[in-house]
Amino acid sequence: MRKTLLSFLSIGFASMVAYAQPQCTPDPQYTDSVYGAWPDTVTNFPPATAGVYYEGVLNFKAPATVTADLDPSGQFVGSPIQSYTVTDVTGLPTEYLYNCNAANCTYSGGTQGCATVYGTTSTVNTYNVEIFIDVTVLVTLFPGLPPTPVAQSTSFTGYKIVVSNNGAFLDENGNSLLSAFPNPAKNEVAVNGLQSLINASNITLTNVEGKLLAKRNIGQNQENFDMSHLNAGIYFVNVAHANGVESIRIIKE
Repeated sequence: MRKTLLSFLSIGFASMVAYAQPQCTPDPQYTDSVYGAWPDTVTNFPPATAGVYYEGVLNFKAPATVTADLDPSGQFVGSPIQSYTVTDVTGLPTEYLYNCNAANCTYSGGTQGCATVYGTTSTVNTYNVEIFIDVTVLVTLFPGLPPTPVAQSTSFTGYKIVVSNNGAFLDENGNSLLSAFPNPAKNEVAVNGLQSLINASNITLTNVEGKLLAKRNIGQNQENFDMSHLNAGIYFVNVAHANGVESIRIIKE
C-alpha cells in the first residue's frame, strides 16, 4: 500500500504506563473534517523547557474509506479502513510519554481521536520522533467474496520536539532564536528575539488546545503579553515567519 495512504495516521500514540495519565478529549472543531492531524508536521510539536513539566494535545481523524487523494494509483480507493494501531514511538525526549484517548491506541476508520504527550526531561536537544503504525484495510479481492483484511506496517518521520533552557527556542543547530521572560509568568511575559526570524509577520497567544487568545502584528524585537487574567496552566506564544511557525511554551502560575 502506498505510504501516502498511511501518512495521516502518524499522530496516534501508544499508552506506555499503567498509572494515571493526562486524558484528552477530541476537539469538536475537527468533527466535520474527512481526515487530518492537528498540528501537522509543519506546525509540529510545541517546544519544551528542560526541567519543566510538558503537556500538549494532538487531535487526529482517519477517513472511513481510502480516498483518491490518499491513493492516487486507485488500487485501494473505496476500500474500508478497518483500524489502525500505533505500535511504537522512538526518538522521544528522555522520560516523555504518550497517552491515547482510546484503549491500546487502536482506532476504527472514520473515527476522531486525540493523544497527549507529557513528561519532564532535563536534557536539552532537538528530538526527531519516528512513529510506527499498523493499518488494516478491507480489500475485496474477488467479487462475491467477503473482503479480506490486509495489514500494512510503516513508519513516519517529520515530527520533532525541541527541548531548550529557560524558555529559549533552539533551531536544529542549537542556536537560540526566541526567548520568553519570566517563564513561569504570573502577570506579563516578554517575548524577545522576534527580529532574528526571517520576515516574522505576526505573533499569537494560544492555550494548550490551540484556541486563539491574542494576536498582533510584529513591529519590533520584543512583544509583551498580559497574562494576569488567564487561568494557571500551559500556553504557547507562536511566531509566524518566512520558514514556518515557531512556538514557546509558557507556564502561567
